[in-house]
Amino acid sequence: MTEHIHTVASKKKTELDGRKSRGAVRAVGEALELGDPTTASRLPVSSSSHIPSRALSLESVMDLASEILWPERRREQPETDDVDAGRAQEYSLLAMLLSRSPDAATLGRIAALRGDATSLGLAHLALAEAAANASVERIAREYFTLFIGVGRGELLPYGSYYLTGFLNERPLARLREDLRTHGIERAEGQIEPEDHAATLCEIMAGMTSGQFPVTDRMQQRFFEKHLASWIGRFFVDLERAEAAEFYRHVGAVGRLFLETEAEAFTLLT
Repeated sequence: MTEHIHTVASKKKTELDGRKSRGAVRAVGEALELGDPTTASRLPVSSSSHIPSRALSLESVMDLASEILWPERRREQPETDDVDAGRAQEYSLLAMLLSRSPDAATLGRIAALRGDATSLGLAHLALAEAAANASVERIAREYFTLFIGVGRGELLPYGSYYLTGFLNERPLARLREDLRTHGIERAEGQIEPEDHAATLCEIMAGMTSGQFPVTDRMQQRFFEKHLASWIGRFFVDLERAEAAEFYRHVGAVGRLFLETEAEAFTLLT
């Protein structure tokens, strides 16, 4: 594209001055600044590193999450401002934590998260403290109980389930239609339906970072159509889940960030 695409937060900076939403969105980037990246190990990466932007797979978007947490791996990305970069970081962090339990290196990076006096900043600090005090084995057991389980996990993080009470229903079909419109492909071997909370956060990270070339209005429509109606309830359920200890803090971060996103998007209407 010949014209630089600015997302909703960057286009509305002046309108957000003095508002809580702007401070919270900006705090995302500040809170997710991590320590020396040269000491970090690398996470698994996709083998498809040169896919055209409109054909990026969900697996490639997952690479963005590891690139944000591990800056030494970062490929050249479309230019984004600090607010949009912070939003992409947040979505990618949530996607990573909802798609798998963190390994030791990732847990150490999360323990280095910074925060500020905003509600979202304090939630990041609480998540960092939880990461510092948890073991990989304990979090892996917690993740299994929450999302996999024997038969099923305590939570079902799917849009269709939250909206209809059943899996693989009409909300998933509508999502797949929109993904085809945007040229977003499902990665080969991906077994989870596309309406999984982790996948939707991956897609929003791709849109926010410029990996998926969409306008701010397109980004708003996707958010309101496929996330806003249910994902906040999922994060509340995650905060309150019986098995949640570390993931209780993930739920709090997700809830507060998605509230911030919803508030910022209303400025476009």
